[in-house]
Parts: sequence; structure tokens; C-alpha cells
Amino acid sequence: MVGKREFLDAVISFEGVSFAYGDGARVLDDVSMAVLSGEFIAVVGRNGSGKSTLARHCNGILLPDDGRVLVGGMDTADKEHLLDVRQTVGMVFQNPDNQIVASVVEEDVAFALENLGVPPGEIRHRVDAALRAVDMYDYREHAPHRLSGGQKQRVAIAGVIAMAPRALVLDEPTAMLDPQGRREVLEIVRRLCREEGVAVILITHHMSEAALCDRVVVMDQGRVAAEGSPREIFSDRQWRETGLAVPQAVALLELLRLGGMDIPYGSLTVEECADAIYQALGQGA
Repeated sequence: MVGKREFLDAVISFEGVSFAYGDGARVLDDVSMAVLSGEFIAVVGRNGSGKSTLARHCNGILLPDDGRVLVGGMDTADKEHLLDVRQTVGMVFQNPDNQIVASVVEEDVAFALENLGVPPGEIRHRVDAALRAVDMYDYREHAPHRLSGGQKQRVAIAGVIAMAPRALVLDEPTAMLDPQGRREVLEIVRRLCREEGVAVILITHHMSEAALCDRVVVMDQGRVAAEGSPREIFSDRQWRETGLAVPQAVALLELLRLGGMDIPYGSLTVEECADAIYQALGQGA
């Protein structure tokens, strides 16, 4: 749980945020949370829980009806700071084709920088650095439409990180990708956290992805129903009532326990699960 002092140092903070679309039904209901530099946070919950609406509040695409969202201390509702807010928090969506606007990879990554009037030399430096960061430098002269889904998503991420954001919000970025594409994108994002200190909010319905994050926020009916480390969240059966699934490793261990195997809870990954089963079988030998 993030404390009061940490709210002051947050890259993004939600302070009592509520929001409703045109039908009047609240999609966010008194949401308070903070995102710190270098944190990798998963936001999970069933469809309609408010995940994507929360994501769109992070850089002013949507504005609260009540409460406020601060980005680097700037209120997203302050129009004078809107450009700064969107440079501070980058957004990546499900379909990379909706974010790719140029016919050559490096031109696409440079697009936003050119619109901001960044000097050509600085653009060249940022584009090359961003493409290297997502392992797409060798494809800089390729046509985006010839790339795989995972490669396109990495180009979309490069276009955002070329803006040097302090935070990156990814709204179901792997939903349209195959397992290999999901692994590629997640590894890039985790590396940005570790090496660049970029805060990341990952909206996902893949619990195996949430298990890799530092903190999991569970949304239910527009509220933050729970937050904690992946081990805390997935070991607490109370949150299954929100429609929250669990990583496959956790589900397998639960089935084995129901079948009579003396095996502890706590494993999140396939490797941890395999080790736990090995230890249990060894003890029973």
C-alpha cells in the first residue's frame, strides 16, 4: 500500500477520483492511488470494472467529475499543462495499427517529436535510442505493415518513449498478440522499469502478466478493491469474488492441494510451480 508521504513524490496520483459517462453511471468511484518512479503496476479486474477508464485519466484523455489526477504535480484538468502532462505520461493501446502513422518505422517514431519542433539532431538521437531500447533499431527503415504484431507494438512503444516520459500506461497492449509477441513486449517494458526508472501501469486480463509486476491493483465496480504484491493478491481467495482469475501456476497448485498433495501456496510462475511440485514429490518419496 502506498502511504501519504509517497503520494507527494508520485509520478501519477489519483485523489478521490470519480467519473461517469453520458448515462450517468459511475465508472470510477472515489479512486485514490499513487504510482512511483520505477514501479511496475498491473491493474486487473473483470470487464466493466473501470480499468481502461482509469488508464485514460492518467494523461488527460478523460478528466474527473470529482477529485483530481496529478501528473508530476500538474493537475490534468489544467489546460495550460496538458502538453506537459502528455509528455510526462505516454499511452500505448491494444491495437498498434491505430498508433502507427508513417510508412517507415523511424519516421513513425520521429512523428511526435517533429510536431513538437524538436531540433533534427536531437530527433535523430532520440529515435535511434528509442528503437534500440525496444530492439527494433535494425528495422528502422522497414515498412510497419510488414512487421509482426509484437514488432508493431514495440514500434508504438518506441514512439512513446522517444518523448522521454516519466511514466508509461499500457492498456491491454498484448491483447492482440500471440504468446511470443506478449513475451517480447513485456520484456521490453520490464527493462524500461529496471534500467530507465520509467513507471509503468499495465492494464491486463492476463494474470500471468500481472504476476510479473511489483504491485497489483484490483478494480471492481469502479473502485480499488485491493492492492498489494502479486503474492499477496493471488494468495487471498477473497478477491476471487470480484471475478479475478489467478495465474495458471496458482490454479494448478490449488488443484493439487485439493487432490491431497502437501504443497505450499505462494508459487506464481511456471518455474516456481515446477520447483514446488518437485520438492513435494521428493518429500513424499
